[in-house]
Amino acid sequence: MSRNVKAIVITGNGTNCEREVATACRLAGADCDIVHIAELLAGRVRLDSYHFLNLAGGFLDGDDLGSAKAGANRLRHAAVRGSSETLADQLQQFIAAGKLVMGVCNGFQLMVKLGLLPALGGDYLTQSATLTHNDSGRFEDRWCELAVDPESPCVYTRGLDRLYLPVRHGEGKFIADSATLAAIDDDHLAPLRYIDAAGRPTQNYPQNPNGALNAIAGVCDASGRLFGLMPHPEAYVQRTHHPRWTREPQLPEEGMGLWLYRNAVNFLREAEL
Repeated sequence: MSRNVKAIVITGNGTNCEREVATACRLAGADCDIVHIAELLAGRVRLDSYHFLNLAGGFLDGDDLGSAKAGANRLRHAAVRGSSETLADQLQQFIAAGKLVMGVCNGFQLMVKLGLLPALGGDYLTQSATLTHNDSGRFEDRWCELAVDPESPCVYTRGLDRLYLPVRHGEGKFIADSATLAAIDDDHLAPLRYIDAAGRPTQNYPQNPNGALNAIAGVCDASGRLFGLMPHPEAYVQRTHHPRWTREPQLPEEGMGLWLYRNAVNFLREAEL
């Protein structure tokens, strides 16, 4: 059954990509609200009013405790006004209802530190990986080639093969212990990997801009409904966003990043939620 899809983008405490993410959602066909986290904590807005939760990029709390760590603690422990419920409780209910969550850059860091990714064994409460400082020791702002794993359960990358997206982060190196990395590989929970000119996953800089282990650029959970990535798909949803748009007339009018949001919206249109 086709349905209207309602997306929410959370803003506040240092996010700065919420407008771009909302635009991507709308171009993909969703209705979208940008909601300040204070509205959620005050109980004036609830996550269960939406189908598609977007955690945008930025610098939550200035990354003063490391990328998104303070933000994760806020979601985990701050109670919604007038109740003992936390936003983490609402998140768990949102996930259990079969809805979609996508985190980009700082949003990916937030999901990992909350334990929402990779969520091995369906455990969405325990952190099992992290994202740390780039091997280069500096903020990286560049475009990267990405390969899509066709065997991944990821809802967002279905039918895709290669992507070209920008990164802009200082703490994008995905790390985990060997057992977690092996489980991610075995279950195809890394839908996106940084690749070299030959299309092979690489640890070499600058093709792998941060030194992420196993060239991991994005991670999903086993359901494929929760997805986080360091590259910014919302930054390439129109032809003119491409760095060579004036020199490559064959580029399509829409950018590759829009494909991820359209896959999400199409999935939700057919879902019975």
